[in-house]
Amino acid sequence: MPPVLILAAGRGERMRPLTDATPKPLLPAGGRALIDWQLASLARAGVRRVVINHAHLGERLEAAVGDGSRWGIRVDWSREGTALETAGGIAKALALLGDEPFLVVSGDIYTDYDYSRLEAVAAAIARDPGRRAAHFVLVANPSWHPGGDMALEGGLVRREGARLTYANIAVFHPALFEDIAPGTHLRLFPWAYRFVDEGRVTGELFGGDWENVGTPAQLAALDRRLSR
Repeated sequence: MPPVLILAAGRGERMRPLTDATPKPLLPAGGRALIDWQLASLARAGVRRVVINHAHLGERLEAAVGDGSRWGIRVDWSREGTALETAGGIAKALALLGDEPFLVVSGDIYTDYDYSRLEAVAAAIARDPGRRAAHFVLVANPSWHPGGDMALEGGLVRREGARLTYANIAVFHPALFEDIAPGTHLRLFPWAYRFVDEGRVTGELFGGDWENVGTPAQLAALDRRLSR
C-alpha cells in the first residue's frame, strides 16, 4: 500500500469548546479517538507508513499516537506550527511521503471505506501521471451539505453536473504539489480545480458508512451509534 497523509492540523472551530484543550482527531466516539478508528482501518488495509500533520495542540496528538507501533504502522510527523490548509499542508509533507502517489485522508472522518481499493488506483497514477494525476472518493450529499462539491461523469470528476460531496479521501501524485513553496497557506479547492478541468482527476462514488464529524452534535450522534 502507498503511504498515507492524515490531515490533522485544523483548529476545529465548530467543535469548540471541545477542541480548546483537545485536538479534534483525539475526540472520542464509541470509546475510541477519531484518529484511532482511522489508523486501525488503514492498518487493516495494509498501510504501513503514515504521515500526520498537525498545528493546534500537536504535542498532545503526538503523545497520544506515538510512533504508530500499536497499530503495526510507522508514523512520522509534519509539524506546521500554523495550519497551512490542505494543499499547503500536503506540500509541506512531501519530503516525508516520497516520490510515488500517496493517499490523503482527513483525521476527523469516520468510515468503513476499504482503503486497500486505492492501491491499484495509486499504481495507475504512477504509470501515467500526465493523464491521471489524482483520484477523489465522493459520497452522496449529506443533509448539512446539500449542494455538494463536484460531479462524477464516466469515472472522471467534473465541476458541473449532478453534484456529490468530496469525502476527504483521495490519491495524489506528488508532482501536483511540487510548485507550492513549503510554508504556503493554500486550500485544496479551488486550487485543484485546474487538474479537474484538464480531465486528470478520476473519481468513485462510495455508498458505505461515512461521517464527517464537524460539530459537537455530529460527534455525539456518532458516539451514540458506535456505543450501541
